[in-house]
Amino acid sequence: MLLDKIIQIIKKDFLVEWRSKYILPGTLLYVVSSVYVAYLSFKKIISVNVWAALFWVILLFACVNLVSNSFSSQNKARMLYQYTLMPARTFILSKIIYNALIMLMIGIISLLFFSGLLGNPVQDMLVFIFTLVFGSIGLSGVFTLISAIASKTGNGYAFVAILGFPIVLPLLMIIIKLTKNTLDGIAWEVNLKYIIALLAMNTIVVVLAYLLFPYLWRD
Repeated sequence: MLLDKIIQIIKKDFLVEWRSKYILPGTLLYVVSSVYVAYLSFKKIISVNVWAALFWVILLFACVNLVSNSFSSQNKARMLYQYTLMPARTFILSKIIYNALIMLMIGIISLLFFSGLLGNPVQDMLVFIFTLVFGSIGLSGVFTLISAIASKTGNGYAFVAILGFPIVLPLLMIIIKLTKNTLDGIAWEVNLKYIIALLAMNTIVVVLAYLLFPYLWRD
């Protein structure tokens, strides 16, 4: 039953996103433009440190642009209607999953453009994909919860950006470090501590959203 409701919300969000035709295309345009500007700036294969940092900084701002609209783009009447249909925890989980799926899609598209314009130095693709998946989940979880808080303040995008960046910084540092290791071909055993840290931070983010969102829901 819980899974069915989550799937229904995700389908609804995809339909709304498809009909709006400005948030997702705008984000994709930002990603493509950013990669192309980086290509024009460097004009050569860049170092793995710059590649990893640039890749995730672009995805970070794409995530802020996408997720900040998760709640602020919906009017109060629609939100009130949704509140009567499902529990708060079901709603926030579906939002996190939806945003993570969108971020994963943008991450894959970014990787393709990076590979075409700036080269693809990834040596351990399995760990890189793992990092991309759980990095997307972590970033989506943080900014989805902050977006829910921002929707109550009325400040929207500015609130998400100001509050989100300090909170997401430790997660981003782990993600970039793990990504750099996949570019350097570091052994799995060395990456294990970063993988555990990434999983732990994802768990903390999702659990906090799961526990705290019902209090925002009642407001």
